[in-house]
Amino acid sequence: QVHLVESGGGLVQAGGSLRLSCTASGRTSTRYTTGWFRQAPGLEREFVSAINSIGSDTYYADSVKGRFTISRDYAKNLVYLQMNSLKPEDTAVYYCAAGSSSTRPVLASGYRYWGQGTQVTVSS
Repeated sequence: QVHLVESGGGLVQAGGSLRLSCTASGRTSTRYTTGWFRQAPGLEREFVSAINSIGSDTYYADSVKGRFTISRDYAKNLVYLQMNSLKPEDTAVYYCAAGSSSTRPVLASGYRYWGQGTQVTVSS
């Protein structure tokens, strides 16, 4: 069992930056593919970014490519999502998720563990 907690969300003006953190606890000796998803009101949950279990490969949605960067710190059981040049359309609840090393990174259905989410609001 893995417990995930997101932090770092908040209110920022367009063009600003935030760094989200996903802290894992529990069975952290197993390395997981970790993804970030987001859900805006009235919309489906969508893929944002992911990093594979060994940290060698990263994946990004086209809408965030070049603006967001995912990284992980195994020693601290943390996965970060650095978000730069934020836009109002980035406003959503951001969720961290963990899945096995064979998880297809962009599919929410492949992730077994989910955090409770953190709100990101970008004002224009």
